[in-house]
Amino acid sequence: MPGINQAVAEVIIAETDGDMTRFASAGHLASWAGVCPGHDESAGRTKNTKVRPGNPYLKGALGLAAFGAARTKDTYLQAHYKRLTARRGPLKALVAVEHSIITAIWHMLTDNVPYRELGGTYFVQRNPERGTRRAITALNQLGYTVTLNPIEGAA
Repeated sequence: MPGINQAVAEVIIAETDGDMTRFASAGHLASWAGVCPGHDESAGRTKNTKVRPGNPYLKGALGLAAFGAARTKDTYLQAHYKRLTARRGPLKALVAVEHSIITAIWHMLTDNVPYRELGGTYFVQRNPERGTRRAITALNQLGYTVTLNPIEGAA
């Protein structure tokens, strides 16, 4: 898994005992680890909050793993980080990558399956029309007009 080296894996196993039966879902593990976003809503307005307090050792190891995963090339976690950084900023994007990592770890240890990399183009392949709209909007903001002509035999 991108960002997970032997030291981080040892911390994850040491802090959770590798036993995921004590956590009912991946969200419970993420909340216990302290990588869930805070949720403070009053009168229909969402307030800016920090992440939950959690296991400091696991949270630190996940921070290192997320930072490393965000820097790997052509991976799902890097694409996830880049998409969120544009909207929310680098620190909130890093916490979101930490949450994705701990969620994947819960599923790997619960279902006893290896990590499956989705690839850096996952979001574009999932919804190609959205990627097309995003590219056209970016070019329009730069002052270009765009005409789309499909390539014969593609797709």
